[in-house]
Amino acid sequence: MDKNDKLHIVDSAEGSTVPFLRGILTRSLQKAGLTFDQAYKMASSIRKELGDEHTVSNLYLRKVVVKHLEKRGFNSCIEDYLSQSIEAPQIRVLTSDGSDAPFSKGQLSDSLQICGLPKEEIYRIAAAIEGELIAAERQEVTTEEITDRVFDLLEKYAGLDISNAYRRWVAFSHTGRPLIILVGGANGSGKSSISSELAHRLDIVRTQSTDMLREVMRLLAPERLVPTLHTSSFEAYTQMPTVSDTYKTEEMITGYLTQSRQVGVGVEGVLNRTCNERVSVIIEGVHLHPQLMERISRETDALVVPIILAVLRAKRLKKRLVGRGQVISSRRSERYLESFNKIWDLQSFLVSQADEYNIPIVANDNEDDTLREIMQTISEYLEKATTQKN
Repeated sequence: MDKNDKLHIVDSAEGSTVPFLRGILTRSLQKAGLTFDQAYKMASSIRKELGDEHTVSNLYLRKVVVKHLEKRGFNSCIEDYLSQSIEAPQIRVLTSDGSDAPFSKGQLSDSLQICGLPKEEIYRIAAAIEGELIAAERQEVTTEEITDRVFDLLEKYAGLDISNAYRRWVAFSHTGRPLIILVGGANGSGKSSISSELAHRLDIVRTQSTDMLREVMRLLAPERLVPTLHTSSFEAYTQMPTVSDTYKTEEMITGYLTQSRQVGVGVEGVLNRTCNERVSVIIEGVHLHPQLMERISRETDALVVPIILAVLRAKRLKKRLVGRGQVISSRRSERYLESFNKIWDLQSFLVSQADEYNIPIVANDNEDDTLREIMQTISEYLEKATTQKN
């Protein structure tokens, strides 16, 4: 082949050209996860397919490469290959109100978290959509087009039930109805960290800790007037007027419920503002006991999803309490261990009450598994609300 007849790749953004080099494509495919032999054979097949072409765009070349990766079952490598691509034209996403924003695979992945799928499945779907847009040389796309394609891919990869769950979530997000997630549990159950990650994945900007509410209320209510507000939830009973000389679980629970009712005034204020402003919120804290959760669900038109987190193995809960104490202070760590029986009794009470009031209990042994189960729970509550409405 004459030097002037060599295949050249045209950069669609700049208009510049570079020779097609099988070795460069081979290395790109290796970086994406293929072995050398696999990458070399694929690069050779692609060059053969392009035949006697003198020039092709870099976008067309990527389309051909993606097709070969899919054909040979290397779907998981598509995202890594596309991430190496040279400056592709930015894809704009047009919304129904006329605004636009850059297409973001990360944001699309975050929106898919509600499906409760493993991360690799979520990234696979987001990467597939990005790959299709790039291969089709799209510079603009509507949110409706992306959403419809997500529905199709979810049904293909995860089944009709998952696709329908995402449809309900999209429909709900357009109603303006607030979502209220209540995350309760004893000390050390992981409420704060799980709630923080939930807020990130669901793009909820407002979160509230009942411990923070208690701190504010303590400034307004002196200890001499409301002594049960000025100590830990599992030690509030010690400030009760009729406390026994020896520890009794029943008295500890009474003290806990007393403090919870007091903090509940602040929780009610947060909920009133949330409903008035129609803004979603995550409220987490030990004071969110199942009876309170059930009452909140009845008294608001928001979609309320209650969760009780639990660590059901004593050794694991102790380890969490020690770890939590080390982050804050060694003194607090010691205090948690000294009061472990009280904390364990409090968790047993919360779990028992959750069972009585049909509040979902999520065992928090692994963060990813816990978040996935909570996402599935949200979908179930949304499905129930949709069914009741219809």
